[in-house]
Amino acid sequence: MPAMPFMKTRIFLLAAAVTALPVALPAIAAPIRSQPQPLPFPQAIPAARDIAFPGTMVLKVDATDVTRGIWRVEETLPVPAPGPMTLLFPKWLPGKHAPRGEVEKLAGLEIRGNGRLLAWQRDPVDVHAFHIEVPAGVAALDIRFHFLSATNPTQGRIVATSDMLSLQPEVVSLYPAGWFTRRIPASLTVTWPQGWTAAGALRPIGTAAGTSAAGNRITYETVDYETLVDSPFLAGRWMQRWDLGEGVTLNVAADEPRFLGATPAQIDAHKRLVTQALKTFGARHFDHYDLLLSLSENLGGIGLEHHRSSENGVPTPYFTEWEKGPGRRNLLPHEFSHSWCGKYRRPADLFTPDYRTPMRNSLLWVYEGQDQFWGYVLQARSGLVSKQDTLDTLAMIAASLDNRPARRWRPLVDTTNDPIMTPRAPKGWTSEQRSEDYYAEGMLVWLEVDAVLRRESGGARGMDDFARAFFGVNDGDWGILTYDFDEIVRTLNAIQPYDWAGLLKRRLSENAAGAPLTGFTASGYQLVYTDTPTLAFSDAQRAGKANNLSYSGGLLLTGGKVDGVAWDSAAYHAGITVGDEILAVDDKPYGDEVIKAAIMAARGGRTPIRLTIRTGDRIHDVDFAWHGGLRYPRFEKSGPDGPLDRLLTPLP
Repeated sequence: MPAMPFMKTRIFLLAAAVTALPVALPAIAAPIRSQPQPLPFPQAIPAARDIAFPGTMVLKVDATDVTRGIWRVEETLPVPAPGPMTLLFPKWLPGKHAPRGEVEKLAGLEIRGNGRLLAWQRDPVDVHAFHIEVPAGVAALDIRFHFLSATNPTQGRIVATSDMLSLQPEVVSLYPAGWFTRRIPASLTVTWPQGWTAAGALRPIGTAAGTSAAGNRITYETVDYETLVDSPFLAGRWMQRWDLGEGVTLNVAADEPRFLGATPAQIDAHKRLVTQALKTFGARHFDHYDLLLSLSENLGGIGLEHHRSSENGVPTPYFTEWEKGPGRRNLLPHEFSHSWCGKYRRPADLFTPDYRTPMRNSLLWVYEGQDQFWGYVLQARSGLVSKQDTLDTLAMIAASLDNRPARRWRPLVDTTNDPIMTPRAPKGWTSEQRSEDYYAEGMLVWLEVDAVLRRESGGARGMDDFARAFFGVNDGDWGILTYDFDEIVRTLNAIQPYDWAGLLKRRLSENAAGAPLTGFTASGYQLVYTDTPTLAFSDAQRAGKANNLSYSGGLLLTGGKVDGVAWDSAAYHAGITVGDEILAVDDKPYGDEVIKAAIMAARGGRTPIRLTIRTGDRIHDVDFAWHGGLRYPRFEKSGPDGPLDRLLTPLP
């Protein structure tokens, strides 16, 4: 018995020795992995050439089915030659800075030649392109299709209601690939709903403005396709026109006639917008201009610039609640200014020969940022919005950017990529992601440029001098004059020598904790926070049905629903996120005034506010440890008037 352990040990050692001996094993084949080479992308779509298209595309659009928003299109397109031909649905659209063409809403496409139905094939790479083979002897294509506009906001912008419609020519046309769009003549006939009035930059044949005597079927002047796409329409059952002078018309459609009751003083403010803009820019780049304004709770809102018109969609109380605050009255000054800044003077890398070529957005901080600048200047100069309401709105913008942690990692210039990256889709953490900040922060940069110009020139020069030098050229030219970064710098240096390139590059590329506020501080304006909102702040909350506590713990609420949480705020550290719902505040059912009262009561203390939150299908309590009270931004003025005050003063 005592020998058993010894025997087990010997057996173990023998087994180990055998295991250690080299063993010849069969060879294992390497795994089989097929490795193909990628197919090249075929160049099936001809590049645009700056030559005349041989013929005129003729479009006939039936826009009477407003109940369902279905536009029925008949198009006749001359054929340059038999053989392969490609038709394009507009994809990269000016003013949208992204491939936003709604080709998914095109339906029922039929293409015929000499009455024979021709086969078409969608391009597998560019789905906005349709290839066909034109038989010999076919002189023109007869094209039929429907555009099925959105019937629910989840599908896109609502463009038709029982009382008004918005018709954009790019959605009711296919154009031939291979030509600059400005070299393709186009004729348009639209059948409007009976008794409606239509307005737009295109004029009916034989008339100076408005609709013709031909009833609801109207043929418009023949223009090039680029101009056609740049000339949308607004039509409505109830519509009012006001002549603002200088060839500018305000065309307003409303859900009901009572919303068209503008006072003479309100229309006078719009007239001053036109005169102040022309004085500011020093030239006009349109032969006539139509402001298209829809006042509706049903038609989708919009703000889109065009060379001789603009699309503007706001809620119905534009005129009737004028005294409650600035409302959406910045929209018209912004879009009108685009006739100079964006449509005439356009970044060189943003100009494209057709609507298939991708646009590059590197200079949107000028295109949109400086236009934002002029929009706020002109709203104050015209009296559309008072100087105080303008300053209060600017304080809201400055505070939003000054409390944006994302500025520490993402520079301003990178936000010019946002239109392509996110197409204005909602973001969960805007303060840490950024959005299209080239608008608002671009404006702050140009406010700083104005302050530096005035400082360096001893008050003799400012951004008005830049406007006249940069935009006030070639009076009457409504073509396109491109520019680049170097031209901006040269223009500024011609006005006042300075290291403009250094300043602009620094603002575009910096990762700073706070926003560039020199444009305000140079005039003695300091951004402060009080427990009382300004009229502009209250008006924005009322219009958006929001409870904006962004600076009071980091919450943006709509009826208890969490629409926004500021990064690294008290709400963030409490674990609250977008989509949550606040059910109770310290055991009291949620209400806007209830949470504001709790915030004021907790000011300066140490006990957190207890919030009962619904997150998905769970209900739980969180500690909202905010003790700073209610905070709303405004400017506090010290000292005499400065550059900003002079900038907002009407030109004589």
